[in-house]
Amino acid sequence: MRDDYIKEAQKIIQDPNILINVVSRRVKQLKRGSRPLVESLEKLSPEDIALREVIEGKIQHELSEN
Repeated sequence: MRDDYIKEAQKIIQDPNILINVVSRRVKQLKRGSRPLVESLEKLSPEDIALREVIEGKIQHELSEN
């Protein structure tokens, strides 16, 4: 994973545990064949694609309060 993507994604989702959960869930979807929501001229790993999707606001998270 690219460090610059991680740092940018942490600005969007500050809690590292939530960021890990969001990215890992999206990576699983991408590996199962889901189409990326971002375009890139370079070949990105599923992890980097998921981070870019967070950075660009293509995927979001919600916190449930119990």
